[in-house]
Amino acid sequence: MAHQALYRTYRPATFEEVIGQEQVTKPLSEAVKAKKIGHAYLFAGSRGLGKTSVARIFAAAIGTSERDLHEIDAASHNSVEDIRALTEGVYTLPFESSYKVYILDEVHMLSKGAWNAFLKTLEEPPAHAVFILATTEIEKVPETVQSRCQVFEFKKPTRAVLAKTAIAVAKKEGVALEAAAAELVAILAEGSYRDALSVLQKVLVAAPGKIISRESVEAVTAAPRREQVHALLSALAKAPPAGGQGRALETIEKAARAGIDMRLYLELVLEGLRSVLLIRYAPELRPELASELGADEFAALEKISGNDVVSSTSHITHKTLRAFLEAGERIRYAPIPALPLELAVLELYKE
Repeated sequence: MAHQALYRTYRPATFEEVIGQEQVTKPLSEAVKAKKIGHAYLFAGSRGLGKTSVARIFAAAIGTSERDLHEIDAASHNSVEDIRALTEGVYTLPFESSYKVYILDEVHMLSKGAWNAFLKTLEEPPAHAVFILATTEIEKVPETVQSRCQVFEFKKPTRAVLAKTAIAVAKKEGVALEAAAAELVAILAEGSYRDALSVLQKVLVAAPGKIISRESVEAVTAAPRREQVHALLSALAKAPPAGGQGRALETIEKAARAGIDMRLYLELVLEGLRSVLLIRYAPELRPELASELGADEFAALEKISGNDVVSSTSHITHKTLRAFLEAGERIRYAPIPALPLELAVLELYKE
């Protein structure tokens, strides 16, 4: 028997269980308490933020049963005929609830004709109908539709919130997820609660034992290893012209040949560069950084920063960070993913 996905198992069932979207859940909760229910809502935000979950919670909060809850994938039901069929059903009374709730996911995928067919119903629906439109691309939703809805923007969670969520869910699954491992899960999730739990599930299935380390996450997800990131940072810390240019280029080439995701590699390098500079120039943040990074990672980056007793100099500066930030802007369109990183190194060491 197949196991249920973690993001389904731990899907929030009440407004209180929704993490990090108070700007949405609080006004909706207050509207339910005051019995001031609108006829149309628009939930906007990137994927995996809980738009559909909050829509279901809201439907339940206003007393809508499963029989009177209708979920429609607008990506595959986006024609005029689909919308006409929907609007015809809207006018029939609910089976057993005060409201019939229609959740339209990826609503920006509706055709122009479908929007036109939907507009009149959206403007003057029967009293028992509530529409909740969800979209990842609000700019594609016509202004005429937005103006007829109460619009709620869902925020991307911070990496710290995603890491905390991963640790909490792992604990419920009987596994201890180390802080560094949770941090990598959060990075891989790219701002999505759903993706964080999908990555975590993959790790829990593949990694043995009751304690999950960062190395376990790296092995299961094929993410760049810390050593690969540290190797590049150490090379960049060498003084030009007799320093680490060759070593840096060699490190990037090895990473590319290993088949790792160069965009993720660049992101981890940027994280490392930022931490190195914060360790050096913001001593008041050192305790917090040590806690976030873990003792081993902090010690390694402290050495690269030139702020420990072993290493007294480091040539990583704001120029280094800027060069790799510019690489981040280029990498999406680069025909060779390693090329922007190599160019960043060459820029740093040019005469």
